[in-house]
Amino acid sequence: MALPEASPVSPRVRDLLARMTIEEKVAQLVGYWVDQGDEVVAPMAGEMRTSTRYAEATAHGLGHLTRVYGTRPVDPVERAQWLHGEQRRLTTETRLGIPAIVHEECLTGLAAWKAATFPTPLAWGASFDEALVEEMAAAIGGSMRELGIHQGLAPVLDVIRDPRWGRVDECISEDPYVVGMLGSAYVRGLQGAGVHATLKHFVGYSASRAGRNHAPVSAGARELADVLLPPFEMAVRDAGVRSVMNSYAEIDGMPVAATPDYLQTLLREVWGFDGVVVSDYFAVAFLMTMHRVAEDRARAASLAIAAGIDVELPGADAYPELVALAAAGGMDAALVDRAVARVLTQKEDLGLLDAVFEAAPETIDLDTPEHRRIARELAEESLVLLSNDGILPLAAGTTARVAVLGPNADSAEALMGCYSFVNHVLAHHPGTPAGIELPTVLDGLRANLPHAGITHAAGCDAEGADRSGIADAVALAADADVAIVVVGDRAGLFGRGTVGEGNDVESLELPGVQRELVEAVAATGTPVVLVLLTGRPYAIEWALPARATDPGTRAGLGIPDAPSDADAAAPGATGAAAAALQAFFPGEEGGIAIARVLSGAVVPSGRLPVSLPRSAGAQPYSYLHPVLGGRSDITSADPTPTLPFGHGLSYTTFAHEELLVDGEVAAGASFTARVRVRNTGERAGTDVVQLYGRDLFASVTRPVAQLLAFARVTLEPGEETLVRFEVPTQRLAFTGVHGRRIVEAGAVEVWVGPSCAERDAEALLDITGAEHVVAPEDPRVARAVIEASARVE
Repeated sequence: MALPEASPVSPRVRDLLARMTIEEKVAQLVGYWVDQGDEVVAPMAGEMRTSTRYAEATAHGLGHLTRVYGTRPVDPVERAQWLHGEQRRLTTETRLGIPAIVHEECLTGLAAWKAATFPTPLAWGASFDEALVEEMAAAIGGSMRELGIHQGLAPVLDVIRDPRWGRVDECISEDPYVVGMLGSAYVRGLQGAGVHATLKHFVGYSASRAGRNHAPVSAGARELADVLLPPFEMAVRDAGVRSVMNSYAEIDGMPVAATPDYLQTLLREVWGFDGVVVSDYFAVAFLMTMHRVAEDRARAASLAIAAGIDVELPGADAYPELVALAAAGGMDAALVDRAVARVLTQKEDLGLLDAVFEAAPETIDLDTPEHRRIARELAEESLVLLSNDGILPLAAGTTARVAVLGPNADSAEALMGCYSFVNHVLAHHPGTPAGIELPTVLDGLRANLPHAGITHAAGCDAEGADRSGIADAVALAADADVAIVVVGDRAGLFGRGTVGEGNDVESLELPGVQRELVEAVAATGTPVVLVLLTGRPYAIEWALPARATDPGTRAGLGIPDAPSDADAAAPGATGAAAAALQAFFPGEEGGIAIARVLSGAVVPSGRLPVSLPRSAGAQPYSYLHPVLGGRSDITSADPTPTLPFGHGLSYTTFAHEELLVDGEVAAGASFTARVRVRNTGERAGTDVVQLYGRDLFASVTRPVAQLLAFARVTLEPGEETLVRFEVPTQRLAFTGVHGRRIVEAGAVEVWVGPSCAERDAEALLDITGAEHVVAPEDPRVARAVIEASARVE
């Protein structure tokens, strides 16, 4: 069946489509996983392993080649030469001569042997640095394009809802605006390098019950519209993403992969997306095996393509059934034509329809000095100083005795997330070198504290109950002037590791016996610097002094006063650590970055992109909660986090003063907020200026705090500047009682502070006029301008 004349495809694509057989069409809608073996690198990959031979699978052409570089440790140059030859074969030995799209994972860098590994998305969120994330993505895209890769399966735009979920390290933040801003920056960087980005996982995946992977989702329409969907909308409308991947989730009993309301009506008809939707791996077959809404693969295929999934990945598990279905009239053949037209248009946009594959690159450097510079800068910016009694920074010239302890102190794997090549693939190939330099925290400290007397012991493993090494660690600590204890996670998949895909938890205590190690070292009386190398936030209130967890000024937040003196006197209130530094899998340069912050070569500027939880029992929790979601006198369960969203200390101090906000603004218009930011300390440093707002009263319940805008500002000691935010009132939009997204008239509190729970400067804004219904062309992004700085004498 021909496409309607109005379909937005080129004459070339229309001509190709008219000449294709049904077999050739369906071939364009599937991938082939050339290297798929026994490695568990995708959910239920063993059960879904294809038995189709490659030559047979490509006889009529092929839509995608799956993870050519990212499934086994293959030499990049040799594999690029093979790929060029294979693409040449597809262009010369198939009837229509259409090359395949090559896709790879690229969440923390290209997931290939010898390629640079950058910080995880949770670290991007902690940096609050859009420009650097975009620069990182451009570098990743450049490497991918050099290797003949066309599509990257990133970024992940799932909003964190529960830290027990194993895939938190793949996410950017619990705040949808931060997710949308940094995720869109990644899209711009990758696509600017000529590689199509793929948004994951559309939509609802991270809101699963009890933080369990592949568990049902019970999100209501308002949570979907106001929290889970905005990052995807921003990346579609503002960043122009070219591909979207469906979520495995079933929302209120409806699997996303079989629901056109999400993949067709909302994504395409409302938002105007005109790219390609690819399935998450095996998601089409899961409609039969996991969701049980299809009795066989033919039914699963017909449901998925009708819902709007254009391409089945990683291979041809269900879509080959479309050939017989179309021939027998068991489905509307126009659905196949619709999907094929989108795939061919993507290939045309990527230049594949005119590509020649003559000479593959003979040398490739996937981890250049420029890659490492970006990796180091992003790692440094992402480190969050949680608490500090003055012990940090350690002087670079110190001759102190320093005991470097903990299971992650000398572990390269502990620097990287689940989707890094080292943890995702090389874990199945013991003995294979990483192919890139991976200095550990211990290596970094030896380089940055050259005169210190450094000793080392692991003390325990990242997981397990073996306590036999704790005594050795305690002995070293007792003989030291300071103990740096590096604890946390080991990323992996499906039961291998403590965090990562499929590694969901019921407790938010540090894994294994690591808390026992920290407390035993602290009991020696030697000051402890706690370094957390993790993929999720943990409940570490026991390790922090009471003053570090005092949430500061809470007036107007609907939260009772800070803990009482009795609370502060509770066991553990003094804390086990003199200072604590949070690192969210900071990548290949993370060990150096941590050492540079501890030694004072770098002043920390990271801020928590996710609340530091009090306990697992308080989950799910979000700082975007209404009054009833916070601490109150009518329940004995306290969800208040140990440290709030946005928290982070520095080696200097900042003042936020003279917040001036337009007195009133019409609903649907923009307002200006200006604040004076001053470095009141003795060192240069970077502040993350955070502008928050709160509807005092609205027609539906609203959060007690909502981030409206943010900006990174670097100031010398005594220097000050004015930061001007231009904020569309659409930043305060919400889904009203009639299901429409609106901006409502009323009073709004606006403030600037060092976290969502603290107010340094406040103002009142009055939104006036009639209710404004948010339209597709409305702005969604606040802009910050750093005005001329001046030194204050």
